[in-house]
Formats: sequence, C-alpha cells, structure tokens
Amino acid sequence: MKDLSPNIKSSITRSITQTFEQYMTSIDWDEEEYDIEDFIKTWREYITTKALWYSKIPDEMKNDPAFHEDLAQRINEVIQRILSEPPSEEQIANIQMLQEKLDVYMNFHCKAEAAYVESILKERAEKQ
Repeated sequence: MKDLSPNIKSSITRSITQTFEQYMTSIDWDEEEYDIEDFIKTWREYITTKALWYSKIPDEMKNDPAFHEDLAQRINEVIQRILSEPPSEEQIANIQMLQEKLDVYMNFHCKAEAAYVESILKERAEKQ
C-alpha cells in the first residue's frame, strides 16, 4: 500500500469509515451483533461495486498478500479510530435533551455512535 498515491490511500480510509458506520447502523450499533467477517464482506462488496479507487489499483497489487495485510491493518486502525473518537459536547447535549423529552435512555460510546443515537432520537421526537 506504500506505493499508492495519497489520494487513493485517503479514498481507502474514507471507504472503510463510511462502510463501517453504515454496517454498524444496519445492526443498530449492537456490539452483540457485530461480526468482523460480516463487515469485511460488506466492505468488499462496496469496494468492488461502488468504490472508484478500487479499479485504479493494479491487479498484481490486489493479488499480493502484503497488500491484503496492509488493508487489514488499515481497517483495524480506522475502526479503532472511529470507536475511540469521543462524542462532541454538542452531540451529548442534544442527546441528553432528546432523551429527557422522550423519557428514554440510549447508550453511546463514540462520536459515530452518538450520531446514530441522535438521529434515532430525532426521528422519535418528530413522530410525537
């Protein structure tokens, strides 16, 4: 992966981030439901059908085991970064306000999960 342009590396990171957040939303951020193999399957499907950068990588690189090791490491790093990024103060305040309004409590641990919780709570508040 070292030989790839910064733009492609950035696109890879974005695709991992986007796909991981979509995957987690699809399982309602339920840690019990999380399956790394399911996520990898989802990500592979995304990169082969929707990611423009994938076609720009030479086939010999795609077939190189070192490339796949680098990708696996990048995936782990991106997931770790997503899960360790704390929610913003604004997210926390909005969620607390919505939880009080709806008399419900939803747990969240990171910024991406907080965005999910906030959207769920906003939907519920709009239906009331």
